[in-house]
Amino acid sequence: MFRSHAIAGLILAAACAAFGQGMRENASRSLFSDQKAAALGDAVTILVVETSSASNDAKTTTSRASDLSLSSSGKVGSSSLPEVGLGVSTGNSFKGEGATATHGSVQAKMSARIDSVLPNGNLSIKGIRTIVIGGEEQTIRISGIVRPSDIAFDNSVYSYNLADASIVFEGNGVVTKAQGPGWITKLLHMLF
Repeated sequence: MFRSHAIAGLILAAACAAFGQGMRENASRSLFSDQKAAALGDAVTILVVETSSASNDAKTTTSRASDLSLSSSGKVGSSSLPEVGLGVSTGNSFKGEGATATHGSVQAKMSARIDSVLPNGNLSIKGIRTIVIGGEEQTIRISGIVRPSDIAFDNSVYSYNLADASIVFEGNGVVTKAQGPGWITKLLHMLF
């Protein structure tokens, strides 16, 4: 009986030595913390939620009026002098109005990789996503700097938490080409 336990113990020790894991391999992964991106090449999910709205109203009204008049009349003895009158009047008025308004909204979800780790611990990220549907290609490019504390427990970060963010949506295909001016119109715009 002792001998069978000793053999089983030796087999178990040999298996542990053969399939053991080094403690340094998983030093960055804690059993007690969330699996968040922290090292070069790690992926992080970017939740692009951008809404922009701007408006500008301007009104200007000016007015100026000047009036100058001179009149005289006189009498010498029983004869009267001709009456002299002079009137000058000027006026100037201006009224101008202008208004601009822009609204935009973008929502997307994509992954980006950690491109570099900055000396202060912040993470520089870059990502690209290309979607092709029916010959129409849509490309989303995103880059920026994120603080590790802004990365949520599910390894995601909102786009408004990115510093120096660059979010570019580009399209290429039949629909995109149809929306732009033709080459004759472009030529006329260049000339005039």
